[in-house]
Amino acid sequence: MAVSLAALTACSGTGSGSGSAALRIMVPAAPGGGWDQTSRQAEAALKSLDSAPKVEVFNVPGAGGTIGLAQLAGEKGNGNMLMTMGLVMVGAIETNKSAVTLSQTTPIARLTEEYEMIVVPANSPYKTTADFVTAWKKDPPKLSIAGGSLGGTDHIVAGLMAEASGIDPKQVNYIAHSGGGEAVTAVLSGKASAAISGVGEFLEYVENGKLIPLAVTSAERIRGVDAPTLKEGGLDVVLTNWRGMVAPNGISDADKKKLTDIVTKMHASPAWKDTLAKNNWVDAFQAGPEFATYLQDQEKRVKGIISRMGIGS
Repeated sequence: MAVSLAALTACSGTGSGSGSAALRIMVPAAPGGGWDQTSRQAEAALKSLDSAPKVEVFNVPGAGGTIGLAQLAGEKGNGNMLMTMGLVMVGAIETNKSAVTLSQTTPIARLTEEYEMIVVPANSPYKTTADFVTAWKKDPPKLSIAGGSLGGTDHIVAGLMAEASGIDPKQVNYIAHSGGGEAVTAVLSGKASAAISGVGEFLEYVENGKLIPLAVTSAERIRGVDAPTLKEGGLDVVLTNWRGMVAPNGISDADKKKLTDIVTKMHASPAWKDTLAKNNWVDAFQAGPEFATYLQDQEKRVKGIISRMGIGS
């Protein structure tokens, strides 16, 4: 590789976040969620490499990642920073009418795809998707669903499930949280009837019997996950979440290449491959112009979905 990882130590950014750290990775959400997991696993994979750079992961939670996005905008030209993001942020930008958009970032790479899971507590009267939908249709607002930010992937899944069930999506009693960890707490404490998040965020609780998986949002059953698909439960809904990394706007071509190179090398590491397998994340690596084009397409698609569902209107 033309640019060594050690070269990061020579980076000098113009943003306020440069500090002494060679590379800072912003998590625009609370600890415990998918972005946090992705960032900290990326940190571990980076540290496993030869000539490992110094890495710092920090959290800036709130508003579906748009608070962090606004902070990233203030780091214009800083070639020492990355921000983990994904489909959730694309929706949150629309829902929150964010003044800062992803066009004001530098796309670096898409990393993973992950299917969503719908769960209920072990003592729930609903053991299947059909059970839940039957009760939901009788009184939609009565059943609350916990998930991530408004307009994010989890919320979109809830709305699409409602549509497929013949329920007005505007009647969904959706309780938004800053991260998947908070959604788990809500459903385990009985503050929510069900919860939606990435499969990896629920597996521990499913395996120890605290949560029951009603369904996953994949087209076919996921290997190693004992849960039916929504289609098997009678709802024609398939949705894939994804996560990636962007850098501040205005960075130099050299810094863009350097950041792309280091994320590419991280992606190829044995530590990252182990992370993918452990969390049931699908390897969806895509860097450079291809990711930039994908991001633009996702923005158009999500804008249409949110408009149809009336989220944020």
